[in-house]
Formats: sequence, structure tokens, C-alpha cells
Amino acid sequence: MTYKSSVGVRGEELAVQYLVKSGYSVRARNFRVSHDEFDIIAEDEKYIVFVEVKTRAQTETNKRYGRPCMAVNYRKQQKLIRAAEEYLRRYKPGKQPRIDIIEVYLPSIRENTPIDISRLLPLDIRHLRNAVHK
Repeated sequence: MTYKSSVGVRGEELAVQYLVKSGYSVRARNFRVSHDEFDIIAEDEKYIVFVEVKTRAQTETNKRYGRPCMAVNYRKQQKLIRAAEEYLRRYKPGKQPRIDIIEVYLPSIRENTPIDISRLLPLDIRHLRNAVHK
């Protein structure tokens, strides 16, 4: 697994833990519809929540990219909306839909440092509710 995919997987694991602690039930992970995908689908009593997780570990190469949510550009937002609409058509969950972004911030590491990324603890987790909408 590459450095980038390891960081992403760790971020998703931490986001799932965060959601469960916050009272959500996780319905699916890496839900794929055609070419579109959601990292996590969760729900609470009122909402079915489609979650895009963006993770950053501070490295020299990614300092210039800004907040993780900035990676969810217009094109990515349209893909998320399409995937959510397809999920709702297929499964009819009967709850209000919402698309959220969870930003996971990991400690500063170097990309070639031999460390077990799966053991990293987050510096911060930010939950941006209703971050993507039509």
C-alpha cells in the first residue's frame, strides 16, 4: 500500500470511530455506485449521512494544499451528489439525506519515514455537516 493510500485508510478508520462515538450507526464503507464512491454511509435518528473523508498528515509536499476539504472541488461534489441520489433511489432509507465532509489531521511525518501509519492518532477531526448540496 502506498503512503497516500495508507494515510487515507487511517483517516477513514478514525472517521468511523468518531462517527460511532458521536452516536451514528455506520451502514457502509467504500460504497461504490458506477464510478462514484462514498467513504462512509452512516445514519442517526433523522439523517442518512453520506461522508467524504479527507485526511492530511503534515508533510513538506502537502503544506501548500490547504485544508483537506478544499480537495472536494465542484467536480467531486457533483460525483458525490450523483452517488447519493443513486443510493437513495436504490435503498429508499426514509431519512433526510445529507452529505458531510470529515477532515482528519494526522501528526507531521515524512513520506519515507518507516512508521506504522495505522497507529497514528489524530491531532484533530473536523466534521463539516451538510458541506455538499445542490
